[in-house]
Formats: sequence, structure tokens, C-alpha cells
Amino acid sequence: MKNKIQLLAILLSFLVMVPTECLGQFFGDRNINRDSLLRVRDSLNKITVADHANMMDQLGIKAVRPGRDPNSSDPSRQPNYDELKANPYCFYPDALTTFDGKKVKNAGMWNKIRRPELVKVFEDEVYGRIPDNVPAVHWKTIKEEKAHLGGIPVVIRQLLGVVDNSTCPQISVEIQAQIVWPDNGRKNMPVVLEFSWMMTDPRHPFGQGKPWQQLVVERGWAAAQIVPTSVQADGGYGLREGIIGLCNQGEYRKPDDWGSLRAWGWGASEMIDYFRTDDRFDATKVAVEGVSRYGKAALVAMAFDQRIAAGFICSSGKGGAAGWRRDCGESIGNLTSDGEYHWMAGNFIKYGADPLSEDDLPIDQHELIALCAPRPCFISAGSFEADKWVDIAGMFIAASKASPVYELLDKKGLATDVLPVMDFGLLDGELAYRQHHGGHEAGPNWPFFLDFFARYIKQ
Repeated sequence: MKNKIQLLAILLSFLVMVPTECLGQFFGDRNINRDSLLRVRDSLNKITVADHANMMDQLGIKAVRPGRDPNSSDPSRQPNYDELKANPYCFYPDALTTFDGKKVKNAGMWNKIRRPELVKVFEDEVYGRIPDNVPAVHWKTIKEEKAHLGGIPVVIRQLLGVVDNSTCPQISVEIQAQIVWPDNGRKNMPVVLEFSWMMTDPRHPFGQGKPWQQLVVERGWAAAQIVPTSVQADGGYGLREGIIGLCNQGEYRKPDDWGSLRAWGWGASEMIDYFRTDDRFDATKVAVEGVSRYGKAALVAMAFDQRIAAGFICSSGKGGAAGWRRDCGESIGNLTSDGEYHWMAGNFIKYGADPLSEDDLPIDQHELIALCAPRPCFISAGSFEADKWVDIAGMFIAASKASPVYELLDKKGLATDVLPVMDFGLLDGELAYRQHHGGHEAGPNWPFFLDFFARYIKQ
């Protein structure tokens, strides 16, 4: 079943990305055509719709409100980008007030009372909880070679994390990962770990300029990648497979079970466990990075796993650094629909269905950023035109509202609630923000993040 689901997902990705007239280059006209790929899409959609419907039945929900759609002819479905309409809710939850109304006055109260209760609510209502029965991962090297990257001798190691599936042999999970490091005999190297769309060879980069891995190894650090979809599929069709399906033995999720974002974060935590087994790497100095949905995953990973030393959170939007109580770009309806609900716990769907709304959430995303405190966290965004869907101002506002928690813990937040101009970064504190001139990407902010991370490595 797992192999069938993976094959269907791969074929669907070609349907989305490859022009029809080019399909023969990949598959040959004798074997596959557009109609076949449409049937693949329909097959995956049916699985997804059935899973989404099952969760709504568990919650007693008949329908969710539609999300924003820039292609809709219905004006009410169009995304809002008017700042005069972007803030329908006046009040955000106070990160430094407990749920029973007590003001958090010191670090001890934050760590013993407020942080744990925020973690619990984010698990119960938004991202789900990692079950106690997650099986062990056995890491093995499947290929290792010496190479040169920008003139620097490096080692490239490809890894496979094989998850123990003895409790449910019909579901297998094999985590794809890779590490590149300078071949100089150094020990205890810091690591930058990227949530990657696919495994890439830094010697043959996409686009212009130096690959990010080269920027990292030039500093004497290791550059690692993990492919999240090898942990858990990026679609509701895969929720009864992957690590979530393995823990549930192929059954449907319960409302507080974890979604894909939390599962991808678990994969990053397993890599930290791997780094601890090799003295080349310093597992206490691991930064995580991701863009878009993987920016969401990087923030979720860092918030829940306090072993992660720093985060580079790029264009993450709703479900990431942007607040739910903002009406700008993507909406809560998008993330509770059958297109994106799999990222979240099932319980989250109820906030996208009447009579509840975003304002009924007991938390908001500034408090997820606050869970990263006091560790360095860099919130990144692209240009207004190219990145507007992810609510650039909303991500800044959330970072600003998280700043008091950093300050309570004797660290520096953003120190302003005025959105800076593009290409001017607020980079002096442990909580940083910069909007770059590029699009929905990390590229232009990589050098700024690496300088930011380097300060804390020295400390």
C-alpha cells in the first residue's frame, strides 16, 4: 500500500509541474498519458476527501468555511491585501498571561507554568501530539564520497533512517537525509539542517549564485538535508501511511493525533539524535531552516524541541509565523480544507467551521514563536508582491508580539512594532526579522542568517 501511495503522489507531482506536451519525455506515450495522470489525481483526491470527512465526522462538523482563492470569481473568496481590513480582531492572547489570568513575572514562572501550558494547547488544538509509541530509527550510510565544493574538500554522506515497523510490517518508513561537511578532520562542527523538497547535489545547484551548502561549509560547518515527505506524505491521502500511519497501525487519526508538520519536526529531532552519535557534529549547535510549508515545519520543530539551537524560518505564513487573527492572504479556511488539513491536528478543523472562528483559538502564532525563546530565531520574508500570500506584515507582527518573552528571558527581541523597509533587517537580538528583495525563497537572506547564527556559535 505504501509503495502504491508513493507512486501515485510522484505521478501527481508530474501532472502539476510538467506541461502535457512534455509528458512523453518522462513516461513514453505507450505507458502513460494525461488521462492516466488525471486518474491518479482523482484517486489521491478520493483518499484525501474520505480521510477529511472521517475527521469531520469524529468532530461532529458538517462543513468548513471555504478558504481564500485568488482565482475565484466570487469577491468574498478573494484574498484580502488591504491593511485597513486585515485586522478584524482587536486583541491577541497575551503570551505572558497564564490561562487562569496570572501575569508571568520571571523566567521560572515561564518555564514551569506558562511554557508547558502553551505547549499543551498547541498540541491539543493545533499541531497534535507525538504518540508515546513512536518506534526507533536505525540510521545507515547508503553512500559516502569525497568531493570539492567551491574549491573546498568535502565529504557527502547520504543517509537512510529505517524506522522499526515490527508492530505494523505492511507500513515502512525510510527517512532520506544527507550531510555535507568540510573534509578537514574537525570535530564538533555546527550543523545547519534544511527541510528540503528533494535531495540535492550541491555541486549541481539550481539557480544562480552559490548553493546554500557551500555558504555553510565555507564557515567550517556541516550542511544537512532531510526530505520531510520521506517521513510523512504532504497530503491527506498519506495519513494512514508514513510515520503517522505506522504509529496508528494504518487506522484513521484521532482528533488530537499529530499532523504532517509535527511529523516532519519529529524527523528533524531524529536527525539530532543521529548527530549525537558522530563526534564530527555538535548536536547542541543545530539550526533548522525551511521555506513555505517547510518554514512552518522548521518553526514547529524548534518550538517543541528545545535542543534545536536556532531557526531560519522563511516565508512560513499561516500555520507558521503569521497570526491566525489576521485576514491577509491565506486564511484559516485554507488550512482546514481537505487541501491542507493534514498539516494540523484534526481538532484544528473545528476553528474553520461555524460557530467557531480564529478568534476562538486560545493561542496565536506569536506564542509559537515565543516557545523558541531564548534561542535565536530569524523570521524571513520575501518581497510584498511575490510573498504576499503568506502575510508579510502578519509574520512581523507575530514576531513583535513574541519579543516580550525574549526580553523576560534576558534576551533581545525586535524592540519595535514598526515594520521595517525591505532589505533593512532587525538583526541585533536573539529574535530577528528581515524582508529581502527576492520572492518566496530563502536565498537572499542566507548570508544574513549565517552571520546571525555565527554570533551565537561563538557565545
